[in-house]
Amino acid sequence: MYSFFMPLAELHLALLSLRPAHGYDLKREYDASFPNARPLPFSQVYSTLGRLVRDGLAEVIETRSEGGPERIVYAITDAGREQLRNWFAEPAPPTATGAEDLVRKVILALRTGDCVSSVVAGQRVAHLRAMQTLSTAPPDGDDLGAWLARRYAALHLEADLRWLDGAATALDAAASTTS
Repeated sequence: MYSFFMPLAELHLALLSLRPAHGYDLKREYDASFPNARPLPFSQVYSTLGRLVRDGLAEVIETRSEGGPERIVYAITDAGREQLRNWFAEPAPPTATGAEDLVRKVILALRTGDCVSSVVAGQRVAHLRAMQTLSTAPPDGDDLGAWLARRYAALHLEADLRWLDGAATALDAAASTTS
């Protein structure tokens, strides 16, 4: 499972631009679009929808009960569409900051002297397992968006594995010079 940061307001606006929806629909659409990402928590869906309505980027268009819990249906406003267009026009910043959990964990294990080799080996095993769960075969009737999300995750895992292999090599070299 991978995680990536995506501004919640724009995520909701993009999903609402497809059609008016209630919070459950938005969560279901997100989870289907990003199958290997952490599922979107309901609490984030509803708090973000509240902020979008407050800021005039979305509006409540109806309330449905359909024999179950009351569902509020939201739609994107013109201001929301403009915000979404501006967000799409702005390139996403590269994430190669070195602040990812994997990098933090290895560097802190190195600095604290806490079995860094076993941390690297354990991370490598976890990454290999994660890669095995990703089906990266080209889409054949599959949702192209879901395939692109899986491919992104697989390529990032490959890059992490190369980094872990380099870290293991560097640790071995450092250990042999201190012995």
